[in-house]
Amino acid sequence: MTLSVARDFISFGIRCNCISPVRVHIPFVDGFLKKNYPGKEKEMYDKLSKSQPIGRMAKSEEIAYLILYLCSDEASFITGCDYPIDGGSIKLNT
Repeated sequence: MTLSVARDFISFGIRCNCISPVRVHIPFVDGFLKKNYPGKEKEMYDKLSKSQPIGRMAKSEEIAYLILYLCSDEASFITGCDYPIDGGSIKLNT
């Protein structure tokens, strides 16, 4: 889909890229753990974090930095790409 959109709008000077994060530690995660694992939030948080090859969840600002780069002039030649920001999940778990 990203490549299709990139092709459709390239003549208008519009670029399209995709960011595919895995687990990102945001307030939703804390709320989910509190609701579904009362009293075991820390244990489950650690388990989810350790399931990432890098050993932790992403920080929201790490995702934001990639977005900022892709929106910048420095990335003006990039379009139609997917960027997995996943702590090594795709490459290291295969």
